[in-house]
Amino acid sequence: MQTACHLREAEPCPETSARPPAPASFEELARRINTRSATVAVLGLGYVGLPLLIESSREGFGVIGVEADPTRVQQLRDGKSYIGDVSDEKVIHLNAGLLTTDHNVLSQADIVIIAVPTPLRDGTPDLSPIQGACEDIASVLRRGQLVILESTTYPGTTEDVVRPILEQSGLVCSEDFGLAYSPERIDPGGTWTMRRTPKIVAGVSASETKLASSFYSTLVDRVVETTSPREAEMAKLIENTFRQVNVALVNELATIAPSIGVDIWEALDAAATKPFGYMPFWPGPGVGGHCIAIDPSFLSWKVEQRMGFGIGFVEHARSVNNRMPAYVTGSIGEALNRIGLPLRGARLLVLGLTYKAGVNDLRESPALHVLERLMAAGADCKYHDPYVPTVEVGGSRRDDIFRVPRGSPNRFQLSSVPIDDDLLSQTDCVVILTSHPGIDYQAVVESARLVFDAVGVTRERQAGNVVRL
Repeated sequence: MQTACHLREAEPCPETSARPPAPASFEELARRINTRSATVAVLGLGYVGLPLLIESSREGFGVIGVEADPTRVQQLRDGKSYIGDVSDEKVIHLNAGLLTTDHNVLSQADIVIIAVPTPLRDGTPDLSPIQGACEDIASVLRRGQLVILESTTYPGTTEDVVRPILEQSGLVCSEDFGLAYSPERIDPGGTWTMRRTPKIVAGVSASETKLASSFYSTLVDRVVETTSPREAEMAKLIENTFRQVNVALVNELATIAPSIGVDIWEALDAAATKPFGYMPFWPGPGVGGHCIAIDPSFLSWKVEQRMGFGIGFVEHARSVNNRMPAYVTGSIGEALNRIGLPLRGARLLVLGLTYKAGVNDLRESPALHVLERLMAAGADCKYHDPYVPTVEVGGSRRDDIFRVPRGSPNRFQLSSVPIDDDLLSQTDCVVILTSHPGIDYQAVVESARLVFDAVGVTRERQAGNVVRL
C-alpha cells in the first residue's frame, strides 16, 4: 500500500502544511470541530494513541501522529500495524495524515492529545514521558489550541504538572489555550469498541470541558463530564483499582480453597448465577497489562505523599496478585511430584504468554513471570502462543529471578512451537497460562500426560490428568 505522503525526518507534508493556522479563539475551534475541519494530533502511537488517531481520521478530521520510535512511524507509513487488534486495513485511514517523529508539526494542530505511557519506577509514578510531551507541546503551542491528556495518572497531574509546563510557552491556560483530561478506556482484544465505551471528560474550566466534550462526542456515543480533571483522573484509578482488588480476592480464595476441600472454579461458577449484587471475577497467575497491574499504585503513592500512609486494602491486593506467579509455579511442581516427577528437568509446554487472551501484549504479564520461574527452577520449557512468535526471557520484572540485565548474553531467546501430537506425547506437563482462542484444549487434555490449568479454560472438561489452580 502506498501512503499519501512519505516523509523525510522533520519534513512537513505538503497537504498538512497548507492547512489553516491554529484557531485564534475557542469559538473558532468549536466551529472547526463541528464542521470536521479541525486537525487532531496525537503524541504516542501505542495501544491508546494509534486507535484514537485512526478513529479521528475515520470521523473526517485531519490527523497528525507523533511517535518517538522511528520504526513504528515507518511501519505506519507502509500501511502496517504493530498492534495486534489494530488491523492493517484500519491503518489505511491514516493515508492522508502526517506521521512523524518531529514534534514541531504540533503547531499545525487544533487539538493535541497526549497518549504516552506512565510507568512506575521503584514504586513511584514516573511522569517524565508526560512532562517531556508537555515540553514538546509548549515549544510550539499556539493560541486557540486545545491540549488533552489521556495518559493514566494520579489526581492533580493535569492542573499541577501539565498546566505549568504548557504555560512556560508564555500563553495562559483557559485564556490562550485550552486544557482537559480524558482517561483512556481502551480494552485490547475486547468487544467494547471506542465508539461504544463512554468517555469521561473534564476541562480546567467549563468552556474547556465543553470543547473537549464536543470533540469526543464525534468519536463515542456517550460523553460523561466531571467537575474538574481531578475527578476524571480519580475515576480511572477507581476503575482499575476495583478490578485489581477483586481479582486479588478470588486469587486469595483460590490459594486457600484446596485446604478446605473446595473446587474454587465450581464455587465461583455457582456464585456467578446470582443475578444481583454480584460481579464475577476469576483467578489466574496474577494481573498484567499497563493498567490493572500499575494504576492502583498511582493512587496509593498519591495518598501516601499527602497523608503519610498508603491504602492498606490496595497494598494487600497488589501483594496477593504479585505472589500468584510463585504460587502457580509451586503448584505446578506439586502436580508433577504427584506423578513421580521433579520440577527440575521436567519437560513443560506453556500455552499462552500474554497478559490476556487474544492480544499480543506482554506488558507486566504474569504468564511470562511464571515461565521465567519455571526455567529458573530447572524445567525444560517450550511455549506456544499464536500472538507471540518470539520472546526473550531470563530476568523477571518483579524480582530478577535470573539476576541478569536485559540484553545480557545469559538471557534466552525462545520461539513459539506448533502444537502437535508428537510434542504433547513428549511433554511431561502442559501449563495453560493464557486462554487464547483457536487452541483445541480438548485435544490437549486428551493427549497430554498432565495438564495444569491456571485460568480455568478446562473446567467444563472432567479428566483425571487435569489439575486446576
